[in-house]
Amino acid sequence: MHNIVIFGGPGSGKGTQSVKIADKYGLFHISTGDVLRDHIARRTDIGKVADSYISQGALIPDRLMIKILEDLLVSRKEETKHGVIFDGFPRTLPQAEELDKLVESVGAKIAAVVGLEVPDEELAARMIRRGIDSGRSDDNEQAIRHRLAVYHKQTQPLQEYYAASGRYHAIKGVGTIEEIFDSICAVIDASK
Repeated sequence: MHNIVIFGGPGSGKGTQSVKIADKYGLFHISTGDVLRDHIARRTDIGKVADSYISQGALIPDRLMIKILEDLLVSRKEETKHGVIFDGFPRTLPQAEELDKLVESVGAKIAAVVGLEVPDEELAARMIRRGIDSGRSDDNEQAIRHRLAVYHKQTQPLQEYYAASGRYHAIKGVGTIEEIFDSICAVIDASK
């Protein structure tokens, strides 16, 4: 089982690259953003709670996100047996610690953490374009500023956590999709 975390600010290209990684390496792609948006669209109890946070550019509580992920991994056990690309999770130190425990409980590990590094100005411009193209309610100027602030405060410290164990690999997240993908593949291939 080969588990990879893709890490980076909102709009850094995690989703785009995760799909390519999943296809190339046969990994199950878990996008917590997609999972949450699905719950919101279906108006589940989880979706209602998630929407109250996401629409303001905030992270949902750690315990709820961990529970959602655990349920997903249990329900999709057959599909995850070769490994998972975690896209948008973890976002906080407690989530990272819980993810390590979760994968260790099944005799696996997080092999590599790929960090897409993109300047804030570029992230904001990408999210504005994405909001226009997709109509995503959380891709508006006010929410974007808040999401970037939350990212720097709560999520970016994960770099240190993963770097301390030698799993963090910084990737320049600006360039063509293929250039960035080639850099990511070099990291994944070296982590096998």
